Amino acid sequence: MATDYGQSYGFLEEPGRRRLPAGLRAPFEGRTWREFGYVLLSLPVSILLFTYGVTMVAIGAGLLVTFLGVPVLAAGLAGCRGFGAMERARARGLLGLEVADPEPLRMRGHGFLAWMGAVLKSGASWRALLYSVIQLPWSVFSFVVAVIFWAHGWALLTYPLWFWLFPVYGGQDGLQLYGDETHHIYLDNPFEIGVTALVGLLFTLATPWIVRALTQVDRLLVHGLLGPSRLATRVVELESDRGVVVDTAAADLRRIERDLHDGAQARLVALAMDLGLAKEKLAEDPQAAARMVDEAHGEVKTALQELRDLARGIHPAVLTDRGLDAALSAVASRCTVPVQVEVDLVERPAPAIEGIAYFTVSELLQNISKHSRATWAGVDVWRVENRLMLQVVDNGVGGASASGGSGLAGLAERLDAVDGILVVDSPVGGPTRVTAELPWRGERG
Repeated sequence: MATDYGQSYGFLEEPGRRRLPAGLRAPFEGRTWREFGYVLLSLPVSILLFTYGVTMVAIGAGLLVTFLGVPVLAAGLAGCRGFGAMERARARGLLGLEVADPEPLRMRGHGFLAWMGAVLKSGASWRALLYSVIQLPWSVFSFVVAVIFWAHGWALLTYPLWFWLFPVYGGQDGLQLYGDETHHIYLDNPFEIGVTALVGLLFTLATPWIVRALTQVDRLLVHGLLGPSRLATRVVELESDRGVVVDTAAADLRRIERDLHDGAQARLVALAMDLGLAKEKLAEDPQAAARMVDEAHGEVKTALQELRDLARGIHPAVLTDRGLDAALSAVASRCTVPVQVEVDLVERPAPAIEGIAYFTVSELLQNISKHSRATWAGVDVWRVENRLMLQVVDNGVGGASASGGSGLAGLAERLDAVDGILVVDSPVGGPTRVTAELPWRGERG
């Protein structure tokens, strides 16, 4: 099935056939003709955009002394945004460039005045106007270069097929001359015709790459001026990450509440009841009361241990006092498999990043204990420039995945909220290697 699909689209070679080199295929590829068509179409489109943009801005600026200037300017910018959508569609269809829509208008209120204010304050509107102005000189340049190379290349390459169209006359000394009495083209031997065709071939083979370089500038213009701004993209990312952080914090609070309610709180309630019964039996049956007090003492130890584990899961004191090396060594000592810990850090990262790193390693070691069936695990922590690197490996059965719904997916979301990355390499049969990357100081970007 995959072979048939690939051969039908030219991705795979049929047996006994060889594909032409990329340099020889380029003049005949669909991509080349689409890009050339984009360059040809850019000239009339850029003239339209330039004329519209400059005219509307000039009229709007000239009418600013009256109440009509601002609406005209807003209408002109809105039209530029519409042309920007058209240009994104043209780039998507002919250049294969996928550019997201710019940030939408943020209207404070309803009605025409709110819309007009949103258009004038939108950076995407002014970027679309700037694109309309810049596109014209660049389109003229790229149109001239592409057409000259394309026309001359194919004209010279095919010259042996049409040179006979020139008028022929006897000339001097019986030589056959092509041209007229003012301009003589001496092509009286096959060598000159062959050289002309060879020069045309070189032009034809070079033209697709020249057109590709020209359209690369168009890609940059469309992506930089007609797509979403970096600031708007960053705001969307921060809003999304804020939601992840809030959800994670809420989930942690629910987990703590559940552990307290089902664990330590239930044991303390049972302890209070046992001590009450022991108090009642103290006078009539001291031995039974002593046994009940002894059992209550065991319950107190268990409750204290659960509280320590709960506090350690939130933020252990050893992490605050001694850093990642000691804290991760303490976590490794509680793992069900032997764990080798190596921490190579000269200084400590930001406290928030340190806490996330500790939580990440704790969760990964807990997964190893529960699911990996490993006999050995290792934890490495080091710094690369302004990034904190974590790597947890084990020799278990593998098959771990960060797909949606798994614990690793939630861990990846938690790291992404601080511009971190989680990479899972766990083929079936093992070994498993999980690498996490965090910012050193918790700064995004």
